[in-house]
Amino acid sequence: MSKPKIGVIGIPGKWSTEVLADRLEAQTGFRAVIDMNQVELCLDSQGLMYQGLDLTTLDGLIIKKISEVYSPATEDRLRLLSYAEQAGVRLFSPTHSVGNLINRLAGTLALQHGQIPMPKTRVTENLELAFETVRAFGSAILKPLYSTKARGMIMLTQEDSDEFVRNALEEYRQLQSIYYIQQTVNLDGRDLGMVFVGGEYVCTYARVGNEDSWNTTINSGGRYEGFEPDAELIELGRKAQACYDLSFTTVDIALTDQGPVVFEVSAFGGFKGALEGCGVDAAEVYADYVLKEVAKS
Repeated sequence: MSKPKIGVIGIPGKWSTEVLADRLEAQTGFRAVIDMNQVELCLDSQGLMYQGLDLTTLDGLIIKKISEVYSPATEDRLRLLSYAEQAGVRLFSPTHSVGNLINRLAGTLALQHGQIPMPKTRVTENLELAFETVRAFGSAILKPLYSTKARGMIMLTQEDSDEFVRNALEEYRQLQSIYYIQQTVNLDGRDLGMVFVGGEYVCTYARVGNEDSWNTTINSGGRYEGFEPDAELIELGRKAQACYDLSFTTVDIALTDQGPVVFEVSAFGGFKGALEGCGVDAAEVYADYVLKEVAKS
């Protein structure tokens, strides 16, 4: 019986993409890192091509990273991949699941439907309503609908003048279609990333921020540490990720003085936090899971 051929949709040269391809190649002897920028859908010949490789002939495709920056164009890339999915290729995660998380509002509504505790959040196109919300929240963060790693987010505090807040809102609206406003919570300098593979809990790591940034992302100088959650917190993470059908994800959780809240569930999730914070090779765990699932097909 021939070994399965699994391609990795990702960013060539990026560690998380390459390490996943490494783990798959070690078990199957096949390696394909696919840059969506170079993919062509050929409807006349019914192929989804990447450098001479027809992706519809593969046994599976793992969407590790579909683009460097989220945008409406990312959803177009998912539509291309759905062609391979419809042709019988297993997608990890399924395109409809990833699509629900590319847009922050869609992801938030799924969590709300699942009754997952989140920071107070309001969404509107209206500047005056946005201004009233910021003032009512005291301290708030404007979050673009399409962004990762806190890119494009703006923090407004109760110390900011009315004029400053209005100007910030006006400038923000020039770049964004809608105001997504979330009340800040006391992170105590950290938040958590809870890792799940195939819906099963793997580990939890903490992202610890530095004093120069309001967020804890590694891009802003944060670092990873291990964290041991209790059963109740793991169940919250499990319930949050169950709002979607994801093969691999991290659930972002904050511990606040009013109890834990979920910021978001990642469409893809990273490997470095699990490795550096927990000592777990999540890429290997994920590769093992995918190969077992493909073998069942």
